[in-house]
Amino acid sequence: MPNAIRRTKILATVGPASESTDVIHEMALAGMDAVRLNLSHGSVEHALLIHRRVREVAHEMGRPIGTLVDLPGPKVRAGTFGVEGAELADGQTIRLEPGNGESSAHVIQVDYEPLLDSVQMGDRISFGDGGIDCEVIYTGRQHLEAVVIHGGHISGRPGVHIPAERLRINTPTPYDLQILDAFVDEGVDMVAISFVRSAHDIRRLGTEPHPRGPLVVAKVETRAAVENLAGIIDASGAVMIARGDLGIEYAIEEVPHLQKMITRECIARGRPAITATQMLESMVHAPTPTRAEATDVTNAVFDGSSVVMLSGETAVGSDPVNVIATMARLCERADLQFDAAAWARLVAPLRTAEVGHAHGDDERAVTDAMTSAATRVASSVDATAILCLTRSGFTVRAMARFRPKQPILGFSPDERVRQQLSVSWGTTPIEISRFADNEVMVKEALELARHGGHVRSGDNVVVLAGTDAASPTTDVLRVMRVP
Repeated sequence: MPNAIRRTKILATVGPASESTDVIHEMALAGMDAVRLNLSHGSVEHALLIHRRVREVAHEMGRPIGTLVDLPGPKVRAGTFGVEGAELADGQTIRLEPGNGESSAHVIQVDYEPLLDSVQMGDRISFGDGGIDCEVIYTGRQHLEAVVIHGGHISGRPGVHIPAERLRINTPTPYDLQILDAFVDEGVDMVAISFVRSAHDIRRLGTEPHPRGPLVVAKVETRAAVENLAGIIDASGAVMIARGDLGIEYAIEEVPHLQKMITRECIARGRPAITATQMLESMVHAPTPTRAEATDVTNAVFDGSSVVMLSGETAVGSDPVNVIATMARLCERADLQFDAAAWARLVAPLRTAEVGHAHGDDERAVTDAMTSAATRVASSVDATAILCLTRSGFTVRAMARFRPKQPILGFSPDERVRQQLSVSWGTTPIEISRFADNEVMVKEALELARHGGHVRSGDNVVVLAGTDAASPTTDVLRVMRVP
C-alpha cells in the first residue's frame, strides 16, 4: 500500500460558483469529502435542490459524500449599502441606528431592535468578517456613535458582529428550526449550529441522536462557547472552530492558541474538529494560495484537525475544483509529516475526558480501552489497515483520536453512518451487508477490504468489532492475516 494517502478530510461550501452537477462531481474527484450548504445565503428550496444534486453525484460515484447544513443562527445585518457600497475611513465617526433602511458611509442602519439597550461604551462592533472594526464612543436613546478603528469598503447587507454576551437572541432561532425540519426530512447527514454559547443551545435543536438524526456540529465562535467548551463538546457530535468570529471576540494573537486548545479537547473526546475560515482565501481569485495560507493549512493538520473547511473559495471562487485539488495536496503532504508518536503522547493524558463515571459510560470505557490497544497492536504487527465494524460511528471516531499510521476502514450497513464518517480523520467508509455474528461480519469485511484494494492477501490487519449483532459495544480485538 502506498504511504502517500490523505487522512485529513475536506469540507467544501457549495455556492453559485460550484452548484452545478458537473462541478460538484469534479470537486469530489479532486478530493472533496463532504459538502457544506450555507443557509445564511439563498433560499431553503434552492439549498434542498443542491442537496439532492450532491446525493445524485454520490450515488453515481458509488462513494459517500457527507452533507452539512449550516444554520444561519442569530445573525444581525446592516441595512443595505447598495451595489456600489461605501467607504469607511480610519478615525471616522459613524452613527448607528436600529432599523432596516438604507445605510451610508455616515449613518448605518442595524437590523436589531434591542441595539441601543444591548451595546455599551467601549464595545467593539465589526462588519462583514471583521474587516471593518469600530469602537462605540456614545450611547443615546436614538442612536449610537462609533469611531472607525479599521476602515474599508462595505457593500450589500453585511453582517454586524455585536459581542455575543450582549446579544438577546437565542440560538437556534425559530427560522433555524424551520430550516432544520426541512433538511431532517431530506435526510441531511450533519447540521451546524451557529453562535453556540452552552450545551443547552445544542439540546434545543431537539433532533434524534445520530445516526438516527443528523450529527450536530457546534460552531465555537464566541467567548461563552470557549468558556463552556467541555459541555459543548460532550453534547455535540463534532465541533467547528470558526476562526473569523473568534478573531473578533478575542485579540487576534489569541486565536492560534485557541485553535490548538479546542482541537486537542475535541480529539480527546472522540469528536471531529473542523478548522474553518479563510484557509485559502486568496484563491477566491488567484490560481495559487499565498505561502502563509499554505503554512496555515499545514499547521492545522499538525494541530490535529480532522477536517479543513473551504468557504468562499469554493462557493464564489473563480476555480472551485482547483481550490479542492490544492487543498488536497497540502493536506496529503502535511499528513506524511504528521508526528503520530508525539500526538499519542499528547492525547494519552487527555483521554480520561472521554471516559466518565456516570451511568452508561461503561461502554465508552470499553471502547476507549479497545481503540487504545488497537493502536499499539497495529504498530507492533505492522498492520496494513485497521478495520472497525460500527453501528453509530463511535468506534471509528474513537479510533481516529489516536491518529494511527494505518488507514481506518469503517464498516457499517447504515448509509447515514457511512456518510457521517466522511468527516472522520483517516477513515474510508465501506458498506457491509448487515450485523451478524462476529465471524460472519469479519469475513465479509476482509473480503470487501481486499476487493476494494485497501489490503492485499497476506497483509496483517487489526479488526475491532462486537461479539455479535446484539453486542452494545466494541469488545473484540483481533489480529488477522488477509486470505
